[in-house]
Amino acid sequence: MSKAPTSTNRTGRKIGQKVKKAKLKPSSRRWIERHINDPYVQRAKLEGYRARAAFKLLEINDKHQILKDARRIIDLGAAPGSWSQIAAKVTDSTEDDIRVAAIDFLEIEAIPGVKILHLDFLDPSAPDLLIESVGGTPDLVLSDMAAPTTGHQKTDHIRTMHLCEVAADFAVQVLAEGGHFLAKTFQGGTEKTLLDMLKQNFKQVIHIKPASSRSESVEMFLLAKHFKGRKPAEPAAQDDH
Repeated sequence: MSKAPTSTNRTGRKIGQKVKKAKLKPSSRRWIERHINDPYVQRAKLEGYRARAAFKLLEINDKHQILKDARRIIDLGAAPGSWSQIAAKVTDSTEDDIRVAAIDFLEIEAIPGVKILHLDFLDPSAPDLLIESVGGTPDLVLSDMAAPTTGHQKTDHIRTMHLCEVAADFAVQVLAEGGHFLAKTFQGGTEKTLLDMLKQNFKQVIHIKPASSRSESVEMFLLAKHFKGRKPAEPAAQDDH
């Protein structure tokens, strides 16, 4: 297995650039300026990652080593693919031996060593297709899924938390014993029922706010470590008649 990349502090662009296109709305100009001057955006370009989100995973891994022993990885809500890029590297996944499966209803450009499913994870066929694509039992399930925003904060929160719950249920059904689950959530919003379920199935459950997550963002990540394994199915009750 390849060594996981680390979260280093390198940038490639001078900070403080301004956007001069006069036709842009002030809000759009501010967003673009923030984006192009974001050191993590610059690092992503410099180091060949498709998005700044790569550094969120790398930071979490630096502390918690969730990529260390991963042989197979499933990436939910994977577009544009930066987490899958890392996953392919650490698992030594190749086109002849696929060990990473990624899914999103958004288009994802091909990534060497990654089986990409252009499909909504809520589609009933998605779980089986992911397991088939990754070629075995995954050691890590990643989820960066978030519902398309409506502009109504409470509604957006509920919809994204539902995706987190569905991803957690999937992880419990498919993970290898000792495996890990990492998912996007929101500050102060993880439901008690979800936390209770994860605590029953994993040895450690924690919330993380990596430094590469923008300070104004309400996103956090929910990490469940060391899956306890599934209990053997109980035998069916015998009919006395």
